[in-house]
This record gives sequence, C-alpha cells and structure tokens, in this order.
Amino acid sequence: MQLTVIIPALNEAGNLAGMLPVLHDVVSRLVKDYEVIVVDGGSQDGTSDVAAKQGARVVRQTEPGYGGALKAGFAAAQGDYVATMDADFSHRPEFLRRLWNVRDRAEVIIASRYVEAGRADMPWSRYVLSRVLNGFFSVGLSLPYRDLSSGFRMYNRSALRDIKIQSRDFEVLEEILIRLYAQGFQIMEVPFYYAPRREGASHAKVIKFGIRMLRTFFRMWKLRNSVGCCDYDWRAHDSLIPPQRYWQRKRFEILTRFSKGATHTLDVGCGSSRILLNLPDAVGVDVQLNKMRYLRRYGQPTSVGSLFALPFKDQQFDCVICSEVIEHVPNNPVWCEELIRVLAPGGILIVGTPDYGGWSWPVIEWIYGKLMPGAYAEEHITHYTRQSLIDQIERYGFEAQDYDYILGGEMIITFRRR
Repeated sequence: MQLTVIIPALNEAGNLAGMLPVLHDVVSRLVKDYEVIVVDGGSQDGTSDVAAKQGARVVRQTEPGYGGALKAGFAAAQGDYVATMDADFSHRPEFLRRLWNVRDRAEVIIASRYVEAGRADMPWSRYVLSRVLNGFFSVGLSLPYRDLSSGFRMYNRSALRDIKIQSRDFEVLEEILIRLYAQGFQIMEVPFYYAPRREGASHAKVIKFGIRMLRTFFRMWKLRNSVGCCDYDWRAHDSLIPPQRYWQRKRFEILTRFSKGATHTLDVGCGSSRILLNLPDAVGVDVQLNKMRYLRRYGQPTSVGSLFALPFKDQQFDCVICSEVIEHVPNNPVWCEELIRVLAPGGILIVGTPDYGGWSWPVIEWIYGKLMPGAYAEEHITHYTRQSLIDQIERYGFEAQDYDYILGGEMIITFRRR
C-alpha cells in the first residue's frame, strides 16, 4: 500500500458525497495502491453509509475528540505514506498531488496557510486566534514553523510508528508535530490556500480550543526543553542561560583546538552538538537515534552505536573524541579497548568528563541538580579524577599530552597512542 488518506468525520455525509469521488480521481492518478479511511466519530446523518458507498473504508472511533479520530486512523493505516485531511472541502483533494511530489524531502509535509504564498479564508476572530496561537507555539518553543495547527498533512508512516498521543481534540495537531520534531524527524511546509467549508458547521469551539492549546503548550514545553530532545545540545550553544551557553562554547573551543591537524575524526557521543560540524572529515556516533536524525539536515555523516561496540573498522581514525560519555556508563575496560581499536597508531584520543577530584564539579553538579532535576547530572554513575583517568588510559599504551578545564569542573585531556 503506497498511500493512506485519513478523513475524520462527524456528520459529514453531505460533504463526503461530493468530496470522495474527487479524492479517488486525484489519488488514483498519483499511485496504484491506496486506501481512503473515513473515521466516523458517531455520526447520525449516514456518514458511514455514504463513505462506504464511495469506496472508503470506515473505521469506528473509540476514543473521543479529533485526537481520538487520528489515533484510530493511524492504527488502521496500511500505506507507506499517510495523509490527513478534512471532509468539508476546506482541504482540496487536488492539493494532495503537491504533498505527494515532495514526500521524500521530509517525514512530515504540512499544507501551510501562513508561509509565503499561503492563504486562509476564515472569520476574522478565528484567523486572529489561529495566528496568535501558532506564533505563540513557534516562538515559545523555538520551532521554525508557522502553521503548526494545519490538519492537512502527509506523514511518512514510519515516523508515526512509536508516537504516543495524549491530546484528545484539535490540539493534538501541535502535539504530534512537536513529538515528531523532538524525535529528529524533518518537517517541511508548503504554501496552501485554506478555503471555507462548503456546508455544515465547524466542530472547533474557538475559546475551548484556545484553552486546550495553552495547556498543551506547557506540556510540550517540558518535552521541547528536555535533554532528550533531538536538538538539545545544538540549542545549548546559543542558550539564553549564560552559564549553559558559556559551557557549551568553551567545550567547543577546547575540542576544536585539541583536534586541530587531524584529518579523519570520530566523535563518540556527539549528540546534536555543533562541534561535529566543525571538525575535519568527521563522523559522529551516538546511542540516541533522534539526535542522529537531527544532524542529517546538515549533511553530517552519523551512525547510531554504543561506546562498547563502535560500528567502525579497526584503526580507521587519526583522532577520536569521547566527551561527556564515560561518566554515564560503568567503568568497563571494553570502552577503552573500543576507542583504541578504531584509533590509528600515533593518533590522538581526546577524553572529556567531570573531575570529581576537586571542589568545583561537585558544587556545580549539586546546583545543577537543584535547578534542573532529571537532567544529565543524575546520570553520572562513574566518577573520575584527572589522575585516575590518566592512569587508566596510559595502561593501554597512551601518553597524556595536554589538558584544559571548563570552570575547573569538566576536564578535557588529550592522549597520543604510542
């Protein structure tokens, strides 16, 4: 199945009778194998009968609201790509052709009313509220999109596989988009003209919709600013919090200085840091798939892998960076052996980790834990001092050469392989 079109419907028999034949005509010209799913939310006007007669598969909605309709549609969809649209002709079936033609450029394609060349015809009160709420989400959550509430979209179904939807009504559109963004999936907007519905009344209640949107915003704000979000490390480089910004930029300066002169660099545990993009012929590896997905948009070669089983050939790199990783894993000799295995003789190994031998880092960690409970600090399960780290790595045939500190707490040491 190439394409699934999902249409949530509640008492839309009149609109579906005219829209479904047009939809079939458009989609049948795009793909050979497709399906149209009408998710019936309990209609009383024969919506299901009309949909079935027009060749659609009817799915009965079991959970309430627009969010429940999308969940039911996603669960039933079989297509490699999934389009969602309204039943009332405000989403013109012909526009699916444009979404389909750019499907390979991102995992989510949004028919956007608010990008350049987009347009929306709607009552002024609804238009103003829509623009304000979209701007609030976009600016407040640092998202580079203008129409987060458009329900006319095309998804790569693989991106929907593990998504957990909590919202029940129209605010689910923002939640889906933010959750997919946090997982590192790419999102693209294409200009779209939103036309008024042909008949019937909208099921969106403006005031209640706005209140639910605000609640969703604060719930998504936690996700957007969590350490697990795909671009957490990238955004920290320009953080509005001065200590965080300084820390990231100082680490960037030290690592790029220590790796200067290398021709083929591996950054182990790179996350979505900007360091990787400024290293020569560099490859990144991290256990977090969403952060590797995020770096794809910059054309950066990355791989998902563990420090204990690096997915690279022996002696492949002349510089290996392992910054802010080893404190998160048990002190098992395997990680040392893996770093050595992929490093060429005479190569440089750069290791960064908190120094628990002085007073600076324990104080910083305590403050950090109070200000940001649940962040990285509580994940530090192995504690190193500068001397203990040097002794451990020199046992594997390395010689410590240089070191530097960030505020006396995080140490970064360079070793050369004999």
